[in-house]
Amino acid sequence: MSKSIFYHAGCPVCVSAEHDIVNLVGIDNVEVVHIGEVRDRIEEAEKAGVKSVPALVTPQGNVLHINFGASISDVKG
Repeated sequence: MSKSIFYHAGCPVCVSAEHDIVNLVGIDNVEVVHIGEVRDRIEEAEKAGVKSVPALVTPQGNVLHINFGASISDVKG
């Protein structure tokens, strides 16, 4: 993985964190994935170790859970 991936579900906490992450690392260095809209990427997020969103997966595979918007099981419905 060459850039970070920021997973979120579209809640206000997630959107605020998205703006902060993009401002911190730059839009060219992060892929933003709204798993509420792109539901086929939920399994990918789980395999990466995402337990709740918003979360940032670094290029090294580390998962940084940011605040707490929703558990991944809540997003799955």
